[in-house]
Amino acid sequence: MEHELRMGLSIWAIIAIVCNSVVGILILILFVILYKACKVPSHPEKIPVFTAEPEQKKAEQKYLLTTA
Repeated sequence: MEHELRMGLSIWAIIAIVCNSVVGILILILFVILYKACKVPSHPEKIPVFTAEPEQKKAEQKYLLTTA
């Protein structure tokens, strides 16, 4: 028992610190991914689409809206 007290941190405490550090880094990466994902536009209507037949495109969009 005295031997563990003289060493300072036990091996289990060091393992716990390392595991918590890895979890913290993974959470940070998750937040970065979520931040970048929120910046991507989710509305395809805002992207300009150049088509030769705009009337057909409107009919397709109306059909897609009614079937959803």
